[in-house]
Amino acid sequence: MSLCKIFLASVLMTATVTSAMAEEYGTWNDNSAIGSLVVNDQVNLKTNWSNLSGVVDTVGGDVVAQSAAAGNIMDVITMDNTRVFNNQIVSSQATIGSNVSLDANNVWGSVGVNNTSLYNGASVSTDPVLTSVNSYQECGAKDPYTGTSAFVTNIAGNAVFQNSAIRNSFEADPNAPNFPVFNKQINNSSAISNMAVNAFNVGGTVGLSSSAIGNTSRVIHYNTGGH
Repeated sequence: MSLCKIFLASVLMTATVTSAMAEEYGTWNDNSAIGSLVVNDQVNLKTNWSNLSGVVDTVGGDVVAQSAAAGNIMDVITMDNTRVFNNQIVSSQATIGSNVSLDANNVWGSVGVNNTSLYNGASVSTDPVLTSVNSYQECGAKDPYTGTSAFVTNIAGNAVFQNSAIRNSFEADPNAPNFPVFNKQINNSSAISNMAVNAFNVGGTVGLSSSAIGNTSRVIHYNTGGH
């Protein structure tokens, strides 16, 4: 085959691929800026469990307790055109949970407890002309659990307790004018969040928050204009 024919075939192939990408992901002015391709495939088969127990007495500052258990987490941050393919699965063989037990007395500052169990979490934040996201999350694990038990007394400041059990979480917040999103979430397990708090003699504010969520998705699109 002559060099002329090879060059012509290459041009036709490039034009075909560019056209197919435009039909699937949208069009933009700079076709040469292909950008980033992110392929994430995560499968969790085993148990992930966190236990935190603390007893504190007579503290001049703050007391903070944080515990988390997670199966699969993906965080994508780019500054160019980006295509993301995300696949996250937690199997029925896995168990994920987090427990916090805290006794705090005579604290001159504030007391804070944050306890979270998350099975599948995906976050995409980009600043390009094009962002395309295809995400699939499936949770088939045994009944997960998030539990917080606290006994706090004589607190000069605030006492804030947050407890959450989340199975599938997806979030995307690009500035791209072209922003196709395909998101599918499947949850086959219960979400359990238990909290038991005893608080006495608190000088500030007492806040309690407990949540159990199967599937949650949030999409924020800052730019809806064309390029």
